[in-house]
This record gives sequence, C-alpha cells and structure tokens, in this order.
Amino acid sequence: MTRYDPHAPPALSAEEFKAALAQFATGVVLVTSDDDGEDAAMTASAFLSLSIDPPLVLLSVRAGSRMHGVLTRQPHWAASVLSAGQQPVAARFAVSQRPTDRLLFADLAHHRGPYTGALILDHALAAVECRTEQVVPAGDHTLVIGRVLAAERRNPDAPALLRFRSRYRTLPPRS
Repeated sequence: MTRYDPHAPPALSAEEFKAALAQFATGVVLVTSDDDGEDAAMTASAFLSLSIDPPLVLLSVRAGSRMHGVLTRQPHWAASVLSAGQQPVAARFAVSQRPTDRLLFADLAHHRGPYTGALILDHALAAVECRTEQVVPAGDHTLVIGRVLAAERRNPDAPALLRFRSRYRTLPPRS
C-alpha cells in the first residue's frame, strides 16, 4: 500500500508547473482601464466567471506589472473576450515592455463603456464592465474580483481565441 505525505511533497519547478498548466485551455481577454486619463490594457487568460448572484468575475494580475498598479488604484475596468481574428491584439498587449497604450489602440475599432469609461473592443465576442469588489494578494499575482456592472454579447458567431499549450488556438463557433 502506498503512503502519501501531503506535508512533504517533492520540489516543483516553475517549468514543471507551467508545462502542466499549459495543458489547460483558457479563453483570452483584453482588460482595459482608464488610468487618470491614460488608457491602460493587458492581455489575460487567467480570467473567469466567479458568481452569478451577484455577478462577479475574477482576474489574476502579475504583481509589479503596470496593470497591477492601475487595477489596484482604479476601481473601474472592462474585459473584452477576444475572437480568433483578434490574435494580433492579444499578442500586442501581452508584451510587458511596449510603447504607450494609447498608441496601441489607434488602429483598433473600440468604444468606451458607458459605466466605466474603459475601452471595449467593437469586434470582441463579448464584453463586461466591472467595478473592483476585492483585491487578494496571491503569490506573485493579485486576484482582482470585479462586480459586473454590464455584460454584452458583441460578436457571438465569430470563432473564439484560446490559449493552449503556450500558443494561441481557435475554437470555431457552434455549427
């Protein structure tokens, strides 16, 4: 009979951890906020529905990143669920060292959310506008729990953009 000792697991490397979790497919969102008149954005795949009543979502943000600072200062933000055709947008905002976000939005069709003022991509599959309810430190990231103020389906017939095995993938719409 094998005995298990939950108090003395073997050392787990960051590479092993990342490789294992790369097997989990996730959706991709563009998170945006108005940072005192300057638009800020980041690509995220650690985003999920947390509660229906009240409507809550959870976002994981790397501590020390620009968006970490923005989202811990600014209570309002939005998440646009990206379609497969928006893979270049996901790649653009996944880079940590980049020019001002304002320049990165110049060629993207977007509008401002009426409840948050955050940018929402016109061709996203869906979008939610949120107000931060809770911020929870979690290792090298912070969990931001947002109350959904508004939700909309924008482009439900487009294929979805996924992240799987450390690459962008496509999920076709229902046939």
